[in-house]
Amino acid sequence: MRTACVLSLAAFLLMAVFVGTDSATGFDEPIIETVQGWESSGLTSFMETMSTIGSTLYTVIIALILLSLMAFFLGHRKELVLFVAALGGSTILNNVMKPLFERDRPTIHRLVEEEGFSFPSGHAMASFTLAVITAYLLWKHVSHPILRSALLVLAAAWFLLMGTSRIYLGVHYPSDILAGFLLSAFWVSLMILAFRGWIGRSLRESPTYEYSLRNLDR
Repeated sequence: MRTACVLSLAAFLLMAVFVGTDSATGFDEPIIETVQGWESSGLTSFMETMSTIGSTLYTVIIALILLSLMAFFLGHRKELVLFVAALGGSTILNNVMKPLFERDRPTIHRLVEEEGFSFPSGHAMASFTLAVITAYLLWKHVSHPILRSALLVLAAAWFLLMGTSRIYLGVHYPSDILAGFLLSAFWVSLMILAFRGWIGRSLRESPTYEYSLRNLDR
């Protein structure tokens, strides 16, 4: 997890350098041409729906539903602190980063109107964080390999579709999306590391710590 944290941060910083020096055009343009080349009325409706679902309001609603389900059915308590910290921190991080870069949104073939700066993508960060932290918390409750594979596929499909929808609709550059994924990967990894450290300290301070260690060694 430490490796993922460091590598994702390094990759984000590299992408930020490319964007800051206007060197991301060669990466962005071919992807934009390909994705927007898929345009059709049906696909546009689907992408608009995905983009709407990824908005702040719907992300909060989905997060609250997931929180309730995990608390009620899975008995998650401390894990919910990780869930909230990951999602809330991701949003704050995005709001801090966008004014630093002040990147304007694309103006070529925009299918919907969107205000604010472009880099990194808030939709990409929110969808990646929500998908990955949910998959992480559900992982230990899913033991069958097929179900675990399905969990990973669903998580990846969620944030990849969300990112693609923003490129398709013309409101984000691909580099905005990739940067959002990378920055969220760093943040989620950091939160998981902090959570593990917190749980470890709680166990060490617990009267049943030695008993728990004996059970783990069996």
